[in-house]
Amino acid sequence: MTLQADARSALTAFSHQDPNQRALAKEYQELLDAHEDGVWRSCRVGHITASALVIEEQGRGVLLTLHPKVGRWLQLGGHLEPADASVLHGAVREVREESGIARGRISSVPVRLDRHDVPCGRDDDGRVLASVHWDMQFVVVVPNAIPPVISDESDDLAWFPSLSLPDVDASVQALCDDAERALSSPQDRGSKPMWVSFG
Repeated sequence: MTLQADARSALTAFSHQDPNQRALAKEYQELLDAHEDGVWRSCRVGHITASALVIEEQGRGVLLTLHPKVGRWLQLGGHLEPADASVLHGAVREVREESGIARGRISSVPVRLDRHDVPCGRDDDGRVLASVHWDMQFVVVVPNAIPPVISDESDDLAWFPSLSLPDVDASVQALCDDAERALSSPQDRGSKPMWVSFG
């Protein structure tokens, strides 16, 4: 299965109580219908990205990165790469690269979608290009607050109590809320298992 086909499959499996999220999933499908390279950063109008909110299972601590370009605390994530077998694998890779966390459980389908404008890449003259990230957001659960290893993709990396987050924007707060719902919902969501172990 191609990464494009996997993204379509993940979007088909995506379900959410918010009708705005369901409508957004249709727009994601339309992006993939219109652009054969919709999962790659070469798609200048916008492209699928993968991210994951890492949560510590017992105390519900949340791991966030202080993003150097954005200057805000965000979940871990980024662009898909040719070696990624799926969007889910892309999210796991990003968690490993950005935090050093190599074991845990990940939601088998995204828990939230978030589309946002970003500066992404440069043109031949070195000018920053505008693009759109169509982010597919997963949840990673680890048994305890594993000390993270900061990468060059972060200004800082830290665990925060889920009820005492730093200055995060509405999209991160919404992801935290959806992650809590995913953790408290039944394990069976139709035919797909809710959680997949990695590492």
